[in-house]
Amino acid sequence: MTKPLLIAICLSVSTSIFASAQERRAAAPAFDRRDLQGIFFDSLDDAIRGEKPSLSKVRQMSNQTVAADTEAIANTKMAPGGPNGWSELISPAALEDAVKTTKLSFDSIVTTPGAFNSGGYLDARLELSVLATLFAVINEYTGDVRWKDQAAAARDLISRTAFNCKAGSTQVYNEAKRRKADLQDLVSGSGLSNRDAEAENDWAMVVDRTPLMQYAERLSEQLKSASRDAKSAENNADAIQRDAQLLAMVGRVLTREGLDEADDEDYAAFSLSMTKAATAVAVAIERGEYELGPKVGAVTQSCDACHEMYR
Repeated sequence: MTKPLLIAICLSVSTSIFASAQERRAAAPAFDRRDLQGIFFDSLDDAIRGEKPSLSKVRQMSNQTVAADTEAIANTKMAPGGPNGWSELISPAALEDAVKTTKLSFDSIVTTPGAFNSGGYLDARLELSVLATLFAVINEYTGDVRWKDQAAAARDLISRTAFNCKAGSTQVYNEAKRRKADLQDLVSGSGLSNRDAEAENDWAMVVDRTPLMQYAERLSEQLKSASRDAKSAENNADAIQRDAQLLAMVGRVLTREGLDEADDEDYAAFSLSMTKAATAVAVAIERGEYELGPKVGAVTQSCDACHEMYR
């Protein structure tokens, strides 16, 4: 069979199939315009009262609705005394990750007596203060979280060494080395040799305000760096959510009874504002929203406003 003949046969078959389909298709219904009066508008302009909305205004309204929903969820999560306590603000995974990350940072500081005594003790104090805070939160955490059965003992060991790290000495360095070994045992799974501790947190004995505020500054800077634009925020979503949750946690810790200025209404309001702003960032990431500029800006503003009055 020649090629022209084959093409002709194919065209003939296609035409027959199309004609057959056309014959089986129902005829289009016919309407009298008078039958539709009062049901549909004659034109789109008749359907809109006032100024016709532009695409930019529709997007703006949508963004405002999303922002309001995000803030409402954030307000619910950060409400003091919520039904789930700390778990409203921070996940078990964020706590575990923070413990491991802070431990590694502390490990890098406790290397030699010379480096420790010439200034490393201040860095050690910060990392140990963060760790003591994390274990105190784990101790009060509602639900399952790693190291909960040893959190009180870890809290006491670490907080005591953190307080001693206000000055450098061979004695303090050796104590810090012991905490380094304890943390390694804890993280590796072998656990602490001594787990005796008071069940309840005494926040005045857990941490000082100064290292907590230093930690808050660090977290705030990390948030800004990780969320320069929507693409960066999407790529760093896990880190942003973790840091935002940690910052929300710090805001609540700063108001615990026993900490400096915790009973000051203005100071408590600043701390609450930071928790609210940080929680809004964490909620936005959870919802897949990566335009974080205003939300991260609110976190920075709350931190700066507090630092102007308190240190």
